[in-house]
Amino acid sequence: MKKLLVIFAVCIGNFLYAQKEESDNRFAGNKNKPARQEWLRDLGFGMFIHFNVDAQLGITISHSLVGASDDYLKRYFNELPKTFDPFAFNPAAIAKLAKLAGMKYVVFTAKHHSGFCFWDSKTTSFKITNTPYKKDLLKEYVEGIRKSGLAVGLYYSPEDFKFLYDQKILIKRGDMQFDKKTTAAYDDLVRKQTTELFTMFGKIDVLFIDGEPKEPCRDVAWKLQPDVVITRGAVNTPEQTLPGIALDEFWESCVTMGTQWNYKPTHDNIKKGGRLIELLVEARSKGGNFLLNVGPHPDGYIPYEQEIELREVAAWHFINYEAIEGVRPWIITNEDNLWFTASKDKKTVYAVITGIPDWPKGERKEFVLGSIKATPQTTISILGQNDKVTEYANQLDVDSRFEQKEDGLHISIARAQRVYDNYKWPNPITVKLENVEPALDPPQVETGSANIINGTIELNGRLLKKGNADSLQILFEYRPYAGFAENLYSKDWLRTNPVSIHEMGNFTQSLPAVEEGKEYQYRAVVMHPRLTVRGDVKRVTVKGSRK
Repeated sequence: MKKLLVIFAVCIGNFLYAQKEESDNRFAGNKNKPARQEWLRDLGFGMFIHFNVDAQLGITISHSLVGASDDYLKRYFNELPKTFDPFAFNPAAIAKLAKLAGMKYVVFTAKHHSGFCFWDSKTTSFKITNTPYKKDLLKEYVEGIRKSGLAVGLYYSPEDFKFLYDQKILIKRGDMQFDKKTTAAYDDLVRKQTTELFTMFGKIDVLFIDGEPKEPCRDVAWKLQPDVVITRGAVNTPEQTLPGIALDEFWESCVTMGTQWNYKPTHDNIKKGGRLIELLVEARSKGGNFLLNVGPHPDGYIPYEQEIELREVAAWHFINYEAIEGVRPWIITNEDNLWFTASKDKKTVYAVITGIPDWPKGERKEFVLGSIKATPQTTISILGQNDKVTEYANQLDVDSRFEQKEDGLHISIARAQRVYDNYKWPNPITVKLENVEPALDPPQVETGSANIINGTIELNGRLLKKGNADSLQILFEYRPYAGFAENLYSKDWLRTNPVSIHEMGNFTQSLPAVEEGKEYQYRAVVMHPRLTVRGDVKRVTVKGSRK
């Protein structure tokens, strides 16, 4: 009986997480124009701005209202607007920082779940023009971002806690049921607000719809501005994570710089610029966009601790922009610490070398690429370098070269550019290989379900394609799940023992030494003689007794 309880706990844990993620990121009936969707995919990198009246407190945006006392709700809706004055909000300055970092579009929270509107909406008094700021901040944002040359995006939440509060409905999420009159009023509010957003501010390029009901918002937006690209609500938008594999269709991942969407002045862990660069590269290698969130100070400016990390991203992007803009996935995402993006015709490949923070200037390193094959027209270069000279050591041999051998494409390169005064540049270097072709047909593996068998976690996978190898090895990688906002801080995985596999089909391995009550991430792995390919990432929770 206890073993059955364990199985039940695992299944329910996965169901609850999936239920929340699917409701927040439900997408169907995509009516985006394909050309416009590909246009957004080419941009690749955007800035997300989460801002709300509760930024004054440095707390989670809107969500503190769920489960809050009557006194809390009253003071939130009535008192916080009286002290909210983002007088230092400067969309031109924000756009300048975004552009330097390589971002091509910006998405701003016109209204989050709390119901607070950043424009002079006729539908509510809970809005920016009824604060000491008085002005229509959203109008200033749209005009400033548009003038800067960046694409203009809006975040809009159909969920409206102020509406529920005014209707004397318990504020909660996920399983709301209304009578016909309330449903009609809710839908009418969403349609009116969406109409305002798509008629008062000119052309809107991108819309991110977060919450329910999405349909009235989508319908109005596409009707009024057919060229708008709806991301959440129409396409896959992973939150605080990246897909484990490259995806054929356009997707966009939204990620915070720290652990919170809203401004968080205390106890936060801001991701370093180097980690943000790695996440950007990984997203582009997997075919998606990277929407990186900042949370403005309640006075309206980007906090210094976020700005400095964005400036490190800016330095890297200034040198390596070719590997990010207008690219698509290569035949595989990466070979160990080398991540690939490619031109749309797959004739140019960018190999972004990560994980070597102490590469001395002038030092040569060699790598073997198993997935890339040279042609008689192949050329090699390092983005940002001329391959002719390095400062104060001109006699050093710093040219880039390659040689095609039976085991792969051997490249030999040197870091020749001085970026920081202390000669230490800790961030990735990008090798550009032109006129190349795939060296092989890579294998493909699928991560399956996790089961409990006699108290042991059993992981399942499936070898979908062998590629050109007669024999492969399979295994699973796993690690404790760090949490919704923290899982992207870690890059380390544990491994099961590899075993040989000769035919396509299912395979199973047991997960050793797991802890009771912990949640784990896992993924299937197939090892080809020349490269390693991974499946998507899944999670399993072990709860209850395993005796």
